[in-house]
Amino acid sequence: MGTNITWHDQSVSRSEREKLNGHKGCVIWFTGLSASGKSTVANTVDRKLYQRRMSSYLLDGDNVRYGLNAGPDILKKLHGDHFSERFGLGFSAEDREENIRRIGAVANLFCDAGIITLTAFISPYRRDRDRVRATLNEGDFIEIFVDTPLEICEQRDPKGLYKKVRAGEIKGFTGIDDPYEAPANPELRLDGGAKSADTLADEVIAHLEKVGVIPVLTRSGSH
Repeated sequence: MGTNITWHDQSVSRSEREKLNGHKGCVIWFTGLSASGKSTVANTVDRKLYQRRMSSYLLDGDNVRYGLNAGPDILKKLHGDHFSERFGLGFSAEDREENIRRIGAVANLFCDAGIITLTAFISPYRRDRDRVRATLNEGDFIEIFVDTPLEICEQRDPKGLYKKVRAGEIKGFTGIDDPYEAPANPELRLDGGAKSADTLADEVIAHLEKVGVIPVLTRSGSH
């Protein structure tokens, strides 16, 4: 524990916030290769939860790197060279570790607020994901492996990243010349190469109902 800091309990408990929201808080951690469909599925789940009046929020890998986990080039514009070199995050193994640590800490806060927190990050290293899990209460971390074959991810290539990798313009790319460690025992595995995002999102919703995060939707449409 750091010097001169003390944890302060809040006057509104997590259980009170969850009661107000009508569901439990949790962290839904989507992991998979680039172009596996993580963000698309996560966004679809977020929309479906919104339509059911659930409180949810999506932390997307690219979006977070514009602010909280900005790289040196972005920080340099506002804070100068020294600051950007010290705090900017690149894509080395160490920087990726810190990227996931920060996201895990933010997701934990959202979870404590009773919010269903969705994250969509490659998060290639099993150790980093397990460390996030260890910071949360039992059952709060729901790891979802978007299992899409590399060849399909490369065919999709919406950002043109695989093309740049093959052309030698990008080094250390996950799945090509940097490892991706698939989850050993994810709470849910999605077949990202054979099913639509909507179908996969429904599988996630069904899992959330099964484990009691959200109430089961009856035929009448009520909870």
